[in-house]
Amino acid sequence: MVSLAALSLVVLLAGTELLFSGLDALNLRHGARAVRESEAWVREQLGVDSPDRMLAYQRAKTVLSRAQSWLGVLAVLAVVLSGLFGDVVGLLVETGLPTVLQGVVLLVGAVVLVRLLGAPFDLYETFVVEERFGFNNQTPGLWLRDFVVGLLVTVVLSGVVGGVVLAVVDALPTLWPVAGWVVVVGFSLLMMVVYPRFVAPLFNDFDPVESGPLREAVEDVFDRAGFECEQVYEMDASRRSSHSNAYFVGFGETKRVVLFDTLVEQMDRESVQAVLAHELAHWKRGHIWKQLGASAVQMGVVFAFLWWVTASQWVYAAFGLPTVTYAALAVGLLYAGPVLSLLAPLTNRLSLAHEREADDFAARTMGESESMTRALTTLAGENLSNPFPHPWYAAFHYSHPPIPERIRRLRDRSSEQSRDADDPVGPTSST
Repeated sequence: MVSLAALSLVVLLAGTELLFSGLDALNLRHGARAVRESEAWVREQLGVDSPDRMLAYQRAKTVLSRAQSWLGVLAVLAVVLSGLFGDVVGLLVETGLPTVLQGVVLLVGAVVLVRLLGAPFDLYETFVVEERFGFNNQTPGLWLRDFVVGLLVTVVLSGVVGGVVLAVVDALPTLWPVAGWVVVVGFSLLMMVVYPRFVAPLFNDFDPVESGPLREAVEDVFDRAGFECEQVYEMDASRRSSHSNAYFVGFGETKRVVLFDTLVEQMDRESVQAVLAHELAHWKRGHIWKQLGASAVQMGVVFAFLWWVTASQWVYAAFGLPTVTYAALAVGLLYAGPVLSLLAPLTNRLSLAHEREADDFAARTMGESESMTRALTTLAGENLSNPFPHPWYAAFHYSHPPIPERIRRLRDRSSEQSRDADDPVGPTSST
């Protein structure tokens, strides 16, 4: 007989998946209608010769992603509700290994199974979907290398962090939620330094931009923005894909700017500068620290929930588990995951505000809005991004405002600046 707690997990996992499946369908229909109604804009502004190709790409990616997500949910429910999870925990307890090591083995095993389960989907996405639409540049050998290296890195990092958290749980039975929270937040800070220096280079080459026209363009933006950063790199993203992007990472002496070589190739000088200025805004305006603070608050709530789960004891009887804390933590995370997904509209609001602020910063730095506008249209067109997401779908899935909204906002801002410049008196107020 299925317990009420087990039934609640089914409702939460399956219900969340049904909601997102419905949003997927709604978004695809809305996007198809909007693209056809604005076909001329899509062709002229985004440079997309075939809007139907854009729609087909979005459809293929969405269907594949949702199929993978459903398989994951069904696999989790089958393992937990069948009692298999409890049996595995029981076998680990019988080994006599230290509790912390038992938990690490369980965590690493779960990580490996998830990666193996996702491998066929990643293969299909890379060599069927991305290949069909002209984005894939990977060879099977490179894909296999990335998969193996990525798996090893994930196993090591998850094993280390999970082991430290479980050791804290074992050593501090009453204070572990606070100490565990400190560990996770500290790890997030550490990864801002470790990832660009040690993890990312395992997959890509990063060539310092030290001279030439690109370096001159970079230094020009730095001067305008009042920013100092010697670490500017061009990444060989084209080895794997023709998709383009840029990012800023790190803090203090470790901060660096990374430009995809595909982005540099696809954009003119001023557009690259605008993208760079946008990325710099995330540091200049403190977005990185604000996002880290928001994430820390979120993790604090998660750890408080996990403490309640492990302290209330109901989870052991509900799922037939031996009384070991790591088993309760695992089930607690199964509840926390969907809840965090359902709260995405709230957490995305901060990111949306930051992206708008970064667009404004880029326009001010460049002295005009058209460079950033061209950069946005190039990114959307080259990547076949959906320019017209349904508002409900965007609320859950978009951390950046839709491209048309960003372009409209930049141009409205440019028009306001032009009107203010033409008016020597400036705006007046009435009393």
